[in-house]
Amino acid sequence: MVTFISYLKQLFIISFLTVMFTACTQDNPARHLNLGNWYLQRGLIDEAIMEYREVSRLYSGDQSILDREEFQVLGTAHLKLAIAYTKKGWWEYALAEAKRSFEITPNKDCHDLITLIQDKLLQDSNFHTE
Repeated sequence: MVTFISYLKQLFIISFLTVMFTACTQDNPARHLNLGNWYLQRGLIDEAIMEYREVSRLYSGDQSILDREEFQVLGTAHLKLAIAYTKKGWWEYALAEAKRSFEITPNKDCHDLITLIQDKLLQDSNFHTE
C-alpha cells in the first residue's frame, strides 16, 4: 500500500512538472525565435515564418512594457521573418518586415537588408518596364 501511494505521489509530481514546463515554454517568444531559426537553417521556410510570426503575435500588446532583451527578440524575429520572405520571393512583405525590425532595433544588419530588398524591387520594376 505504501509503495502504491509513493508511486502515485511520484506520478503526480511528474505530471505536474510536465504540465508546468509545457505551459511555461508554450508561449515563450524566445523559444519560438529559436525554433524559427532552426527551421530556417534547414530550409523549412513556411514553418520558420509561422514561428517568427508567433513571436510578433506574443509581443503584440503594449510594447512600452518590453525590456531590452524582449525588444531584441522581437526585432530579430522581424529581421528573420524578412529573410524568410525573401527566400519565398515575397519582396514587398520582406521590405515591410525589415523596416519594422529597423524601427524596433535599428542596426546595420537591418539597414543593409532594407537596402538590398529595395534594390531588388527596383531591379524587378526596371526589368518589367523594359
